[in-house]
Amino acid sequence: MSQQNVALGDEDLNRALTRIAHEVLERNTDPSSLAIVGIHSRGAVLARRLVALLSDLAGVEVPLGLIDIGFYRDDLGKRPEAPQVYSTEIDFPLDGATVVIVDDVLYSGRTVRAAIEALFAYGRPACVQLAVLVDRGHRELPIRPDYIGKNLPTAPGERVFVQLQESDGVDRVLIGDAESLITGDAA
Repeated sequence: MSQQNVALGDEDLNRALTRIAHEVLERNTDPSSLAIVGIHSRGAVLARRLVALLSDLAGVEVPLGLIDIGFYRDDLGKRPEAPQVYSTEIDFPLDGATVVIVDDVLYSGRTVRAAIEALFAYGRPACVQLAVLVDRGHRELPIRPDYIGKNLPTAPGERVFVQLQESDGVDRVLIGDAESLITGDAA
């Protein structure tokens, strides 16, 4: 029997993003040097929301980029299916910028490693920071987020499902067992 528990509801998710925005501005006193880059697909949605919050709070337009990591994955040759390809959209200079990479769930760290590699194909930022909505633990690489919406310790057999209004019609984070079937990405 599958079981799912709501770990974050819509208000919790919005509060977490607002807190991340404030923390980003506290740590980076010059918002004009900031750029936000979201990892496709749900990290891109969260990055759009974070840019709106940061721009409102700082009073400056914070550049938004979207990055596809499909061809930078370290398991590319081991997957039976071809990666889903999204467009990378970075139309601002990365050189010298403080780039905050945004993703929905941090698990092994391999997605973030791929994102950093992809990012450096477009320029050399002065600093790269990481913001995640959920940190579920179980890291395989020495990667640690700078900004965390919620720490959700999980068992290895559990999955974290992030659903967002833009793609799923609802804002929430669920934790469920591996057999749980739900529309959306699971990490």
